[in-house]
Amino acid sequence: MIRILIADDHSMIRRGLREILLDEFGDASITEASTGTELLKLAQSREWDILISDISMPGQNGLDILKQLKEQFPNKPILILSMHPEDQYAIRALRAGAAGYLTKESASNELVAAVRKVLAGKRYISATVAEKLAETLDKDAEKALHETLSDREFAVMKLLASGSSVSEVANTLSLSVTTISTFRARILKKMGLKSNADLTQYAIHNQLI
Repeated sequence: MIRILIADDHSMIRRGLREILLDEFGDASITEASTGTELLKLAQSREWDILISDISMPGQNGLDILKQLKEQFPNKPILILSMHPEDQYAIRALRAGAAGYLTKESASNELVAAVRKVLAGKRYISATVAEKLAETLDKDAEKALHETLSDREFAVMKLLASGSSVSEVANTLSLSVTTISTFRARILKKMGLKSNADLTQYAIHNQLI
């Protein structure tokens, strides 16, 4: 029996994932979490064989949760599911220890294959991610400005570029306004930009939003 932990803040997504998994793994034991805090508690208190988690969880940054869980459970496979295109978060997730990365759009067709592969001790990487990984191996390739940001800075940058205020970003990421203001100043300096409008223009140009 496979013990699966699913984490997503949308009940419809969790229900859809459960149905897909039970169609293939009829005797699977599936536990659900709707927030980052709940996910961490369940991961520490329940036995599980694989975690399928959204990268954008309320209460805590998904990449931070991923890193924390990999420190505690280095041999447990974690499959990241996201609404974001693969070229935005896949490489960061894989570097943080994810066993694979799927977009929610592709989950209905690829989830079962991805679960089987990571349970076999391998990584699930789509053709798009493989191509992106190959690009990162090219030492002569010029790094895009957003690729110089840390995972936390990247998350803050995307929210600011999407039109969120500093206080709204602070609320979304459960951080203080002062901390987000510090991140904002650091991001603008690293990227050589001057305002949130510049961030928005950059993000649109690079298809980040």
